[in-house]
Amino acid sequence: MIITFYGVRGSTAVPGPQTVKYGGNTSCVHIELDNGHDLILDAGTGIRLLGQKLAKKPTPINIMLSHRHWDHIQGYPFFAPIYQQDRDINVFVNVESGHQFLSSMFAQMDGTNFPVKAEDLPSNNMLRFKGIESELYERTGTTVIKENLNHPGGGVAYKLTENTVSCAYVTDNELDPPYVAKTNYDQWVKYLYRVDVLIHDAQYTEADMPHKHGWGHSLISQVRQLATDAEVGALVMFHHDPDRSDSQLDEIQIENASYLKSHRAPTQSVCAAEGMQIHLSKPVMGGDTRIEISQI
Repeated sequence: MIITFYGVRGSTAVPGPQTVKYGGNTSCVHIELDNGHDLILDAGTGIRLLGQKLAKKPTPINIMLSHRHWDHIQGYPFFAPIYQQDRDINVFVNVESGHQFLSSMFAQMDGTNFPVKAEDLPSNNMLRFKGIESELYERTGTTVIKENLNHPGGGVAYKLTENTVSCAYVTDNELDPPYVAKTNYDQWVKYLYRVDVLIHDAQYTEADMPHKHGWGHSLISQVRQLATDAEVGALVMFHHDPDRSDSQLDEIQIENASYLKSHRAPTQSVCAAEGMQIHLSKPVMGGDTRIEISQI
C-alpha cells in the first residue's frame, strides 16, 4: 500500500510563502493498493494535481468522501479524469439515518457556480450511497470499516486493510466535543488499535481553545495521546489550520518527537505535507509492518 498526500489543509486553501513546505491545498489523499487499484480519500483542492497523474491510467477510480463540507469536495470540478470519455469513477458517500447523504460535490457543478454541469460530464460518475464495505472489497480487495466522526453535520472515518497492512483516515473529528459524542474516546482507541498508519485531524492547539471548542476538530495533544493509547505504527497529523505556518508546524514536529520519546510510545509521528509518501509492506519472513516515509 502506498499513501500519498495531495492536500493537507483544513477549512480553506492557503497558498503563499508561509505554507510552501507543508502545502496549502485542502484535503486529498491517494492510496495505491498492491493490486494497482486507486482509492482517493476526499476531493479538496489537492485532487487537481492527482487528477493529472490518474488521467494517464485507464483503471477505475474509487473516491471515498468523509463528509460534504466545502474543503473536502471543492477540487472535484478540476479533476481531469471526469472529463475523459467513459472513464469509470465511483464516488462513495455515507448514509445517515437511512437517508441518502446527497453529495454537494456534484451539486456545485450546476452551470452557475461552475460552467460545466455534472450531467454533461463524459465520464461515468456513479454515486454510491451504501454498500461501501462489500463493494470496495469486491472491486479492490480492500476491507473497509467505518466509524462515525464527531463533527458538525456528521461524517465518517475509514479504516482500510489490504494484505494485512492497514491505514485509518480520521479527519474532521473532535475527540472531546461539548456535544454528545457519536464515538467516544475509548471507542476510538478500540477502533484504531494497532493500525499501521493513522491519519487524524489535528487542527487546533490549546491556544485556539475554548473559542473553537465544538467546531469539530481535535487538539494536537489529544491526537498524540490517542496514537499512544491505540499503539498505532505511525501517526500523521492532518487537516492543518489555515493559519498554521511552516515554522509553526516544524515546532509541532519537534514537540511530537519529544512527547513520544518521553512516553516510550511505539508510535512515530509526522505532520502531513503535500508530496509526502508512505510505503507499507510486510517483511517476507513476517513481523511488524515496514513503514517508510519519504517526500517525493
